[in-house]
Amino acid sequence: MPLTRPRVWPGRPYPLGGTWDGRGVNFALFSEHAEKVELCLFDGDDGRELSRVPLPEYTDEIWHGYLPDVRPGQRYGYRVYGPYAPHAGHRFNPNKLVLDPYARSWGGRLQWTDAHFGYRFGAASEDLTFDTRDNSAFMPKCVIVETAFTWDDDRAPRRPWHDSVLYELHVKGFTIRHPEVPRAIRGTFAGMSTQAVVSYLKSLGITAIELLPVQAFVDERHLVKNNLTNYWGYASLGYFAPQPSYLASGKLGEFKTFVQVMHDAGIEVILDVVYNHTAEGNHLGPTFSFKGIDNASYYRLVPGNERFYADSTGCGNALNLRHPRVLQMVMDSLRYWVREMHVDGFRFDLATTLARDHGRFDPHSAFIEALRQDPVLSTVKLIAEPWDVGDGGYRLGGFPPGFAEWNDRYRDTVRRFWKGDRGQVADLATRLTGSSDLFANRGRCPWASINFVTAHDGFTLADLVSYNGKHNEANGENNRDGTDNNNSWNHGIEGPTSDPSIQALRRRQVRNFLATLLLSQGVPMLVAGDEFGRSQRGNNNPYCQDNEISWINWAAIDAEGQSLARMVRWLIRLRRRHIVFHRNRFFHGTTLRGTDVKDITWLEPDGRERSDARDWTDPEERFLAFLIRGEAGEYFVTEMGDPEPDHSFLVALNADSRPVPMLLPVLTAGTRWVLLFDTARPGAERRPAPADGKMYSVEGRSLTVFRREPGLRDGDGDGPWELDGFPEV
Repeated sequence: MPLTRPRVWPGRPYPLGGTWDGRGVNFALFSEHAEKVELCLFDGDDGRELSRVPLPEYTDEIWHGYLPDVRPGQRYGYRVYGPYAPHAGHRFNPNKLVLDPYARSWGGRLQWTDAHFGYRFGAASEDLTFDTRDNSAFMPKCVIVETAFTWDDDRAPRRPWHDSVLYELHVKGFTIRHPEVPRAIRGTFAGMSTQAVVSYLKSLGITAIELLPVQAFVDERHLVKNNLTNYWGYASLGYFAPQPSYLASGKLGEFKTFVQVMHDAGIEVILDVVYNHTAEGNHLGPTFSFKGIDNASYYRLVPGNERFYADSTGCGNALNLRHPRVLQMVMDSLRYWVREMHVDGFRFDLATTLARDHGRFDPHSAFIEALRQDPVLSTVKLIAEPWDVGDGGYRLGGFPPGFAEWNDRYRDTVRRFWKGDRGQVADLATRLTGSSDLFANRGRCPWASINFVTAHDGFTLADLVSYNGKHNEANGENNRDGTDNNNSWNHGIEGPTSDPSIQALRRRQVRNFLATLLLSQGVPMLVAGDEFGRSQRGNNNPYCQDNEISWINWAAIDAEGQSLARMVRWLIRLRRRHIVFHRNRFFHGTTLRGTDVKDITWLEPDGRERSDARDWTDPEERFLAFLIRGEAGEYFVTEMGDPEPDHSFLVALNADSRPVPMLLPVLTAGTRWVLLFDTARPGAERRPAPADGKMYSVEGRSLTVFRREPGLRDGDGDGPWELDGFPEV
C-alpha cells in the first residue's frame, strides 16, 4: 500500500531508464504490449515499498513520467500490467517487481524464492498457471545515480591491434588473495586499481586486460541450493550496471577510477559482454526483468508456439535483436560503457547468436551492421566468440572486417602439435602465421585472429600438461559438465607428481606453449596465472567455483613460477620490440622485388626449403622451422623515430621426443646467428650459435629462437646483455 504520493509530470520518452538531470528524475520504459506500468519507489534502508506511481504517458511504445522530487540514491523497480498468455508469448504479472533494463546501478541482493516465478512453481500445468505472490522483498532494486566524474585528461591508449597482447582475468579472482591489496577492497575494482596490481600488469608487458563479465548478473537457483555461485558471471541481467559485488564503495566512480588508472598505465580495458541471453532462462525460468516487461518483444520465441523460446545459446533463451527496441538497448548499453565508462572494447560472448536473422547467421545482420556504422563503437576493439550451439553456429572466419575473432583452431592445433599428434605440421604453419585461410579476405589482417592456448573456459596451462581428463567433481554434476575435447596430456601421471623427470617435461611443455603463443602472428591472449603456473586441480569448467579452485594464490608462487613469469615478460618484450612477430600484413612466402629475399621461408632440418607437397603431408613429421627475413618485412621505428628494417629470425619447433640436428642457414657475410631462446636449455640464451652451415641440435619437445646479428666476439653473451635472466631484445 503506498505511503506517499509523489508529484509526477509527463516527462519524456527519451532517454530510456531513470535519468537524473540535476532537478529531478525522468523515468522511461519500453513495453510494446503492456497495458499499464507502475513505478515503485523503495526505502533505501529497510527496503519498504513507499509508493506506486503509474507512469502517466505512453509515447511510441515508451511509458514515461518525470518525478521532480526524486534524487540520486533512490531505489526503484516496475510493475507491468498486461496479458498473461504464454501461448501468445505474453508473461505479464504485476505481482512481480521487475528491474529496469537501463538501470545504472543495483542495490541489495537477490534472494531466491518461489515467488520469483510468474507461474505457480511446481504446479502440474507449469507456466500455464499464474502466481499472485509479491516478490519485491527478495529482489535487488534499481538505483538512481549521479554520473558526474572528473576524468581530467584521461585518454584511451588506442593501442594498434597488431601491437596488442591481451590478458584475460576475473576481477575477484585476481585480487581476492593478493597480499598487497588491502583486505577491505580485495575482489573489487578498487583492488584492481592498487599500485601492486597495476605495477604487475605493467611489468608483464600486456597491453589490454579482458575482464570476464562485470555487467550485473545473478546466481542461478540450482547453484545457490548447492552452495555455489555463477562465479564467471555469464548470467547477465543489468547491461548498464556494474556487478555490485565488485564495487567496494558501491559507487560508479570506483569503476571509472579503475579505468582511469589502467589508462594511465597504458593498458586498455575490454569487457566480456553477454548480450546473447539473459538470466531469466526458458519458459520455466524466473521473472526478473525482460520477461515481465515485454516477453514477446525481448526474446526470440518459437514461431507458431510462442510459449517456448528459440534458444541457440544453450542457456534457455536468446535476446531478439531483430526487434528495433531490443537492438537499441544493446547499442545504447555498448555506447554507455564507451562514452560514460571509457572502456576500450568488447568481447561478444556467443557472437553468432547476436548475428542471427530469421534463425540463421548473417554477417549483414541488424546487429552487425548497426555496430559497424556506429561512429563510437566502430572505433573500439570488437572481438567475436564466433560460435553458438544452434544450427550452423560455428562461424570462425565468418565475421566481417572490423572484428577480431577467438581462434579455437589455433588453440586445438597448437595443443595437438605439442602433444605429439600425427599430421599437425601443415596446419600449425598456417596458425603460426595468422590463419590466412580464415582471415585473409576483405582486407582483414593477421590481428583478426585472437590466438589462445587456454581461456577461462577449459584447463589452465599448468593443468593442460598435468591431466588427461577433466576433474569437475566439485561442480556437483558428477563430472558430466565441461568439454572432453581437451587435447591435453599428463606426461605419465594424472595430476600432481613428485617425479622430477615428469615435472621437468611439464615445465618445458609450458614454456613451449607460451613461446609458441607469443611468437605467432595475430593477437595473443594469455589467461591470468598461466604465466606462473596456476592450477585449477584439473577442473576445466569452474564457472561456479568462487573459491580457491579459481582464485589466484599469489603467496603460493614458487621459484619455478617466478622464473616462468620472467620468461613471459621477456617473450612479450621480444614480440613487441620486433615487428616481424606482430606484422600488420600476412606473409606470402614471395621474393622481395630485386632481391632473392623472401618474407618467410619454411626449412627442412637439412637446410633446404620445404616446398614439396610431400614435405607437408608426412603424418609422422613433428618438426617445423621457419626463417623470417627482417629486410623483407615491415619496418619498426627506432627510439630516434627512424624506420629501420627488423632483424632476421630463425625459429624451430620440435614436438618429437628425439632431438633433431638442424643446419643453420647461410646469410649475409659478417653476421652470425645468436641463440636467443631455447626451451630445453634455460640459461643458454644470448650465446653465439654454431657458425653458418653447421648443425644445432634442437632437443626433443623444444622451441628454439635464433637472431641474425653482426659478428660477435667470444664472451659477448655475458653480463650486460642480461635482463631478468634473459638477453636484451
